[in-house]
Amino acid sequence: MEIALRTALLGWLVGDATLAASLNAITEETPQRAPSLPWLGIAASSSTDWSTKTETGLETRLSLALHARGDQPDACATLASALQSRIAGLPRAQAGFRIISAVLLRSGVKQMPENGRQVELEYRFRLIAA
Repeated sequence: MEIALRTALLGWLVGDATLAASLNAITEETPQRAPSLPWLGIAASSSTDWSTKTETGLETRLSLALHARGDQPDACATLASALQSRIAGLPRAQAGFRIISAVLLRSGVKQMPENGRQVELEYRFRLIAA
């Protein structure tokens, strides 16, 4: 279900007109040759068992990294907010599983070389097999 969640989330993010117009790439993991800024990638994911007596489930933690440019701390705040809103709207019923909950666990911003910014968003998804 973890890989299916990653696939569904990427498809959902790519399908957003605002994000598609604002980002140069939405990728699974960091590409070997990074696209021009801004771009978004899944930084990492991991899962643990979240099954019940009658249903198979996973708790998946998924980190997204938004790479952008700006010398002010809030340089990519609008884009990060749009990203969070889009994730909140991810349909709960997916092919092969249901999303029981999607919670933002933490976010952070760090300054990168050459006036870059990286916004990290970590989510917890609780999934039950359909």
